[in-house]
Amino acid sequence: MNDDRLREIANHQPEFAKLLGIRLIEGGPDRVVMDLPVTEALSNRNGVMHGGAILGLTDNIGGTASSLNLKPGQNTVTIESKVNFLRPIRIGDVARATATPVHIGGTTQIWDIAVTRGDGKLAAKVTQTQMTIAWKDPAPVSKG
Repeated sequence: MNDDRLREIANHQPEFAKLLGIRLIEGGPDRVVMDLPVTEALSNRNGVMHGGAILGLTDNIGGTASSLNLKPGQNTVTIESKVNFLRPIRIGDVARATATPVHIGGTTQIWDIAVTRGDGKLAAKVTQTQMTIAWKDPAPVSKG
């Protein structure tokens, strides 16, 4: 895969990722890094990053990492995501997700995703499985 194609896939993030505030730091077929500033809007009732926000970050990085390993005409969907929450990430901190491949196959990819806090300590560990599918562009969604 050429550098332009890698850049295109890595930088083409879904609207949900933009809504959360996820930022791509590094993208390639063997490693993807993304940051997510922890705001009050992403917190739970205990004043720390909501588990759903962590999973939103890790699902997005897993999909991006998998996309960087697909052939033209293929797409990917998450079929399993297993998380261990280890430490809280406080409001004002930044969650950093790093995805590295465990397995890149023809029909599935498995990614190891580490989420760290600003102090570098591991806050969550995710193992995610992505399935490769043949993809035709869906019909445009009507806005109006």
